[in-house]
Amino acid sequence: MTLLVPAPDAGAQNAVMDSAPPAARPLDAQPHSAGEARDLAAAYLGGRDVAVPGPVADDVLLVVSELVTNALRHAGGVSGMRVAVTRAGVEVTVRDACGERPVVRGRGGDWLPGGYGWPMVSRLAEVAVIPLGTGGKLVRATVPVAGR
Repeated sequence: MTLLVPAPDAGAQNAVMDSAPPAARPLDAQPHSAGEARDLAAAYLGGRDVAVPGPVADDVLLVVSELVTNALRHAGGVSGMRVAVTRAGVEVTVRDACGERPVVRGRGGDWLPGGYGWPMVSRLAEVAVIPLGTGGKLVRATVPVAGR
């Protein structure tokens, strides 16, 4: 399920995150490739006091890879990435420069590469697209931990 929600008040959100203890702080980065993003996310998840279950971590790394790849290929690059462990699960947020919503590419009769990432992310996570006006958008995917 993909939700379209209004832009958040970034100042209030950052103030809450900045006051968190070091082990609870999110990973904030601006990766230049999907591989770099996966490595950063894996190190963040592996360095936490409370371990994220292996299957959840695997799903998070897939989501990170897909969101960063989509931003690089289709949305003018990655302006920022945040990974945070929350009560709801592991939240992955990627900011890009394009205000257009991600779309599922139609399939013709011939097999063509690409077009599988967005549907996969939508199956693995609760996804919200947050428009930022001329500043692009945030794509936030929360991979649930409960029941896994």
